[in-house]
This record gives sequence, structure tokens and C-alpha cells, in this order.
Amino acid sequence: MQERVRQQPSAQRNVFGEPLKSCSERPLTGFYRSGCCHTGPEDLGLHTVCVEVTAEFLAFSKARGNDLSTPRPEFGFPGLEPGDRWCLCAARWREAFEAGRAPRVVLSATHEATLELVEFGDLKRYAIDLA
Repeated sequence: MQERVRQQPSAQRNVFGEPLKSCSERPLTGFYRSGCCHTGPEDLGLHTVCVEVTAEFLAFSKARGNDLSTPRPEFGFPGLEPGDRWCLCAARWREAFEAGRAPRVVLSATHEATLELVEFGDLKRYAIDLA
């Protein structure tokens, strides 16, 4: 894995090598809670895949020990509902993909660092934003 260095958010790129688009303002997502799937050295989980969650994926994630549906107000986390967009850890997306439970992906809002762990072709198969 290549070393991630701090880059200005405007310099960060999506999987197409273009400027990274916003993933979600409501709920506010991203490791840095910027609305984008920006990453940097502090983001050890590589929260770089912009997904649209489903009930099936939320149940899968909860069963794997990552409950994304229960609100945690003490952390400013509202809990996710089907249809919400969220910056997901690349390894969790890959795990869900391998189990046949991967949520759909917004490629224009998915950080290029995702490609360190996930094949581009696999992401494309789940893309929401391809014509």
C-alpha cells in the first residue's frame, strides 16, 4: 500500500482521476466529516468508497460488528437508513462484495485510494453513476 500523505481536499481525486465529488451532506459523511470521501494519514480505515446503503448491506455490516444503522448521538452519528449515502471503508466494501452483499457505488465520489484494495472492474459492476 502506498503511503497516504495529507493533500488539500481540492487536490484529491476519484477513481477516474478527476476531482473528487461530494458523497453526502445529509447525513454528513467522510472520515473528516466534509461530505466527501477524502483520506489522509489519519484515516487508517480508508473510508473512501461512496456507497448508497441498502437494508441488506446494513444487516450484513451489523452482523460483522459494524452497526451503521443505530444512531450514536454522542458521536454526532444519526444512524443510516436504506438510500443514505456514506463513505465506507474500502476493506468493508470488499468484504461485502466477496459475500455478495455489496452496496451500490458512486464512482465520481469514490476516492482513488480505494483502488489499493478493490479492483476498478468490481466497483464498476456496482456503479450508480455510469450511463
